[in-house]
Amino acid sequence: MQLTVLGGCGAWPTAVQACSGYLVEYAGFRLLIDPGFATLPSLLHHSTVDAVDAVLVSHGHPDHCADLNPLLRARGLSDDPPPALPVYAPHGAVDAVLALDKPSMLAKAYHLHEFGPGDRFDIGPFTTDTWLLPHFVPNVGIRLATPEAVLAYTGDTGPSPDIPRLAQGADLFLSEATYIRQVPTANAPYLLTARLAGQYAHQAGAARLLLTHLWPGTDPAISQEAAAEAFTHPLGIAAPGLVTNLRDETQAFNSTEY
Repeated sequence: MQLTVLGGCGAWPTAVQACSGYLVEYAGFRLLIDPGFATLPSLLHHSTVDAVDAVLVSHGHPDHCADLNPLLRARGLSDDPPPALPVYAPHGAVDAVLALDKPSMLAKAYHLHEFGPGDRFDIGPFTTDTWLLPHFVPNVGIRLATPEAVLAYTGDTGPSPDIPRLAQGADLFLSEATYIRQVPTANAPYLLTARLAGQYAHQAGAARLLLTHLWPGTDPAISQEAAAEAFTHPLGIAAPGLVTNLRDETQAFNSTEY
């Protein structure tokens, strides 16, 4: 299983970093997870739009799903449209994005599969398990498994005892880490720190940790230092263009530009 980071910036994109977006590939199947703001241009450095086999969305905030609209436009309005794109999302999570155009315009460009937290289903070669994790809107943690590797991803979440269960023994744990060591009181139930992400990765026995959704302007080195207080295995920052093979547990994350 291979993960390519398209972006990992929280809330809004910057001049050098798209919001959350991850391309996961296995056995020739390409799964796009969380096409947030500005991820489509990043995707086009690695894939054509018609080569994407499915999309999986963790929750309905636009920094995790807004670029579903231009992706569907690029596919549905082309001269030779590809087959309808399977889109997997929690109930209602992508309604606002799909409503940006009149229904008939992109109706043939996608096939929506809505699911509830706790559901298990297959997406191509991936067995997908989901957990309801605390956030401002319904958000699912995602665990993708193949016979060779496991990827665990939090989406956006606050503290939860389910997070170590989600990431148990994962080859790669992709965890939101909006703040470094402390979340402002009003947001504390709904977002994580890098330090707590490291603690959860340690509790889960994950092989490697990748921090994502850092607040714009955050120093990635300081976030890594905070996570390393609890997690002593390889860890890094989800920076655009980072490509990693999940089975290589010793592989360093050499892209830390944010």
